[in-house]
Amino acid sequence: MRELLRVDMSSGTIERQPLPEAWARYGGRALTDAVIFSEVPADADPLGPDNVLVISPGLLGGTTAPNGGRISIGAKSPLTGGIKESNSGGQAAHALARNGIAAIVVTGKPADDGLYMLVIESGGEARLERVDDWKGLTNYALSDRIAEMRADDDRYATITIGPAGEMGARAAAIAVSDPKGYPNRFAGRGGLGAVMGSKGLKAVVVSDKGLGYLDHADKEAFNAAMKRFAAAMKEHAVSGQALPTYGTNVLTNILSEAGGLPTRNFSEGSFESADDIGGERQRDTILERGGNAQHGCHTGCVIQCSRYWVDKDGHYKTKGPEYETAWSMGADCGISDLDAIADLDRACGELGLDTIEMGATLAVYMDSGAIAFGDGSAALKALNAGLDDPEMRVIWDGAEATGIKFGVKRIPVVKHQALPAYDPRAVQGIGVTYATSTMGADHTAGYSVATNILKVGGYIDPLTSEGQAELSKNLQIATAMLDSLGFCIFVAFPVLDIPEAFAAIHEMAAAHTGDAWDVDALMQLGKETLTYERIFNQRAGFTAADDRLPEFFKTDALPPLDVVFTVSDEDLDSVYDFVPETAAAMGI
Repeated sequence: MRELLRVDMSSGTIERQPLPEAWARYGGRALTDAVIFSEVPADADPLGPDNVLVISPGLLGGTTAPNGGRISIGAKSPLTGGIKESNSGGQAAHALARNGIAAIVVTGKPADDGLYMLVIESGGEARLERVDDWKGLTNYALSDRIAEMRADDDRYATITIGPAGEMGARAAAIAVSDPKGYPNRFAGRGGLGAVMGSKGLKAVVVSDKGLGYLDHADKEAFNAAMKRFAAAMKEHAVSGQALPTYGTNVLTNILSEAGGLPTRNFSEGSFESADDIGGERQRDTILERGGNAQHGCHTGCVIQCSRYWVDKDGHYKTKGPEYETAWSMGADCGISDLDAIADLDRACGELGLDTIEMGATLAVYMDSGAIAFGDGSAALKALNAGLDDPEMRVIWDGAEATGIKFGVKRIPVVKHQALPAYDPRAVQGIGVTYATSTMGADHTAGYSVATNILKVGGYIDPLTSEGQAELSKNLQIATAMLDSLGFCIFVAFPVLDIPEAFAAIHEMAAAHTGDAWDVDALMQLGKETLTYERIFNQRAGFTAADDRLPEFFKTDALPPLDVVFTVSDEDLDSVYDFVPETAAAMGI
């Protein structure tokens, strides 16, 4: 039986409750949304006691579903002011699911300034432990402390925050441990680390020692579908070849050549040093230094696009860096040194900050003239300054706050959240996703780059406005579904091109749960998820005006292509045309 683990930080009590029948088909993003929609007032202070932090594995978490070990963390965002789901790899999703936990629901906040760790032992026993002496610990130091305490447990996962989360920074992230125990997988976006910090929760430790994979309603049918799904991912050129070989950073050179790699705070679309920070150079350097250039970020990953960056002596430094980080700390800041990028990535990992938001923020700061584009050491100094300098802590609140403070005109944000690594003028479909996503600017919400640039799922010219709104809408629905089942977004590549892969998803869901699932049911799950989000945001005061890109994307032509964003407001407003009907069917 899947249950909710309710943790009341005001009283210090913990209670297990059956998952409501109405939410029986929900996991991951759908479940975090359902709880927040039902329990958080839309006008709640994101860092106040009325906000709720929800941590949920996908519906297929704890199984052998390939790439099905992603975790969703949700709350009202202190960055966007709307509903937020932030998604991560790592081991926590499987560990929670194997303990029968559909979601941890953290409510209230301590009356004192106490700091706590939630411990969930294998089998489900849970307790809160006071850890006041951990105040200010960075994520890696915290991981070491936990390892000392769990010396007799060889299988546990951690969910932690660094100093930024404790300080309430609006770009604070939540770290999830990877298969080797490094706290390097992040639910990065939206400042949810600050929500966790506001609850007085420094860490969550989940043990699944001795627990096996979950049982299925029809094991034979599940295994058959699972094998077809895994085969499709290995067959597809992107998920089976490009990503395993070069990691997510394979995209740096591709986007630079396409003129869509945002450079020097979105002032250019190509980076002259793209090759120096791209996936090809990254792989060669890692292998030369004796590092690991191919592994999974969670158990059950068959794509294996993760890697460890090592220093010149071969010592572990950080994950990846992933494409989004190589871009944000690299091209967007004009930095062409992978070691400098890795230093910034590690600093964000220690402090507990979103690398996308921080890279975009540093680029905005550079655009003010405070430090020079390309100066990695100055960027690192500015990033770390937030620990001790209250004036510089504005950087930890993100690109918009920093741009306003330092008088920068070009601030690339939607719903107060920084744009990721694709310029919407050169990739019009992702511009629709940035503008309309309930999450604020977010490439993963509807990855139109697949069709616009990689020609996966067909092809729509990235420089035209035609068809982009419909493309983004369908991808946003599908992505919400994948997030709810616990799948990595990269399974979308074979799903979009290989019909058997899409069929395998609903076959696995049906075989695991014993419920009836088909294509329509999958898409309905995505629509319901987005409907919760859209209506919550409307209640929080969001309007059509929030579904727009900053004006400069429509007026300032992007070199070298000399293009602007041309999708009409009418098309943007059509993306969520399914919400009224879906809401009526849901009774909300």
